[in-house]
Amino acid sequence: MAQTRQRQRTRSRDDDAPIIPILARKVREVEQKAQKNKLGPTNRTKFQVIALLMREERARVKGDAELGDAARAELLKRLDGIAQILAKTAARDTSLITLLEPDASISTVAQRFRRDWLLESGAELSEDELIIVREPEPRPEIAENQVIPRSVKARQLASPFLAPDFSRTAQPTVPVRRLANWELLGPLFKSFESGSGGQAASMALPEPPRIDRLAPRGLELMPHQARFVEAARQGHRRFLLADEPGLGKTAQSVLAASVAGAYPLLAVVPNVVKMNWAREVERWTPHRRATVIHGDGDGVDAFADVIVVNYDVLDRHMAWLSTLGFRGMVVDEAHFIKNLQSQRSRNVLALADRIRRNTPGGDPLLLALTGTPLINDVDDFRAIWQFLGWIDGDRPSPELLGRLEETGLTPADQGFYAEARRIVIDLGIVRRRKVDVAADLPEKRIADLPVELDDEVGRSIRAAERELGHRLANRFRALVESRKLRVGDLDELERDQFIRAVALSELEESKSAKSGENVFTMVRRIGQAKAGLAADYAAQLARSAGKVVFFAKHIDVMDQAEAAFAARELRTVSIRGDQTAIARQHAIDAFNSDPEVSIAVASLTAAGVGVNLQAASNVVLAELSWTAAEQTQAIDRVHRIGQDEPVTAWRIIAAHTVDARIAELIDQKQGLALRALDGLDVEPGSADSVQLDALQHLLRQALDGAL
Repeated sequence: MAQTRQRQRTRSRDDDAPIIPILARKVREVEQKAQKNKLGPTNRTKFQVIALLMREERARVKGDAELGDAARAELLKRLDGIAQILAKTAARDTSLITLLEPDASISTVAQRFRRDWLLESGAELSEDELIIVREPEPRPEIAENQVIPRSVKARQLASPFLAPDFSRTAQPTVPVRRLANWELLGPLFKSFESGSGGQAASMALPEPPRIDRLAPRGLELMPHQARFVEAARQGHRRFLLADEPGLGKTAQSVLAASVAGAYPLLAVVPNVVKMNWAREVERWTPHRRATVIHGDGDGVDAFADVIVVNYDVLDRHMAWLSTLGFRGMVVDEAHFIKNLQSQRSRNVLALADRIRRNTPGGDPLLLALTGTPLINDVDDFRAIWQFLGWIDGDRPSPELLGRLEETGLTPADQGFYAEARRIVIDLGIVRRRKVDVAADLPEKRIADLPVELDDEVGRSIRAAERELGHRLANRFRALVESRKLRVGDLDELERDQFIRAVALSELEESKSAKSGENVFTMVRRIGQAKAGLAADYAAQLARSAGKVVFFAKHIDVMDQAEAAFAARELRTVSIRGDQTAIARQHAIDAFNSDPEVSIAVASLTAAGVGVNLQAASNVVLAELSWTAAEQTQAIDRVHRIGQDEPVTAWRIIAAHTVDARIAELIDQKQGLALRALDGLDVEPGSADSVQLDALQHLLRQALDGAL
């Protein structure tokens, strides 16, 4: 890349190389970012360019015959100082070492940094160095393990061609004059660091309709949700919805798709929430069908209105997803795609590009959902903006460029950054905090996140449930026959009495059993299987919403979660039953006062009573309790006097297992407490324990042939 160039230098008494003070300033900036663990893509690129120019300058200094020995030695010493800082920075982040290789690829952004810094130093560059040729965007390679589910083939046969689009019209463009030769992405990112002026990064939204005509019977949109949906109804089509967790981003997205007619809709989501996504579609838009892709997609319904796929299996479904004719796309936890070099990001961006080009009218609904769009660096915006079509590679989109041109400003003007930030926000950034919409929220809510245990462990758990159910059914038949009765002759009341007797007997035996499969061992295995998914969701919350309390019943689940958090470099404290009172209080104090501690991993029994953890407003219940009171006590460790934010408890529930039934039973017990203690008109539940009711549920399923 280095080319021969002649320098036009204004000599001073102490500077024979004007590029060196520029490199010294830049390397200090990068070093400071590295010390704060904020070495994002932009600063990584700067690191590479500093090393590149340092090598070029060293070669020039050594070969400059006009320099005296003393001047040459002084310049080489200064370059050695820059090299030492680069080495220290690389020692902090060893992944930077690959950028120092002579054959490391040089991006378009790196070429622009090099050009701009040389121009700043007064160097005279050749025409080839002044004109930066944009490299073609890498296209994702389609994985070899592509699958075409059977229902997709049926849909393709039913409609083998997409309808031709005659509605797309050329958008008027603003002539680009003032900004034609400016590199703009860097200033645009910088505008979010320096151009805020104290204003929140949220576009103006219309007032909500006076009458909520969208929410199904029994549900109600909160005002902040209704305003977002109204913006989509009025024609806005691209959003970075960055509301804090717990403000209902999924519901807003589902209803935005409904008012925009953005069907079929593709939702790309983390594995831990894909079951919840399907449930939310059916809950908020009951007239629409959702289908979830698991594995090779054998059970997918290609005729559904909403197709939900998790990042991990997206690669094997790229071929048919690219041709299905989606009119909208949602990327949940969009910070997952911030690494533009990852296959996951390239797949998502390729699908979005295909949808933008093929949607009738050229204006699909594109939603990026994340409570934490910025993790390490403002450059983390890059992938999300590219997904939304606000930028194209290293350039603003024609729409964004035109709006910037209309301001009459350039990055050299003082007012550019505030105006640029406002323009990008108006493209569709929506950000609301819990504290700002607290009046719209209940003081405390419980949100269920169903997860699919579709691996070998999940299959073994479901097999164990079937075995237990069939064993209970055999005991039921034996008990009925011992009374000289026939199962088919029992009325409903007699049948329920026998079911309860068998379940009660099984429960008593299970409490004293030291081996074998029973309701307790089964629930424990479910907790172990959910631990990784629950830890993954808790880590996401910690990154986006702040401190999190992670509750589990069993020590091995807590151990597994703590290992997962350590692997993600999240600091935790542990609150367990085997701790001394001093050790426990030390952990509680650290969680409440140390900003570096992100997660408290707590035992439901040891930390469920008498503990104040109100530094958090989010609770993850990795394992379900056996009593509604225990669950309430755990949540109330966070939801207590002094808590300034609404509290959300996220229950991780294993779908299609007894876990889901246990969650329902706990809610029924809660309803009973509300009716008995608070005087609310709530249907009372069973007076039996959750364990006993769960066993009766399994037995009924076995007798009815549902297992």
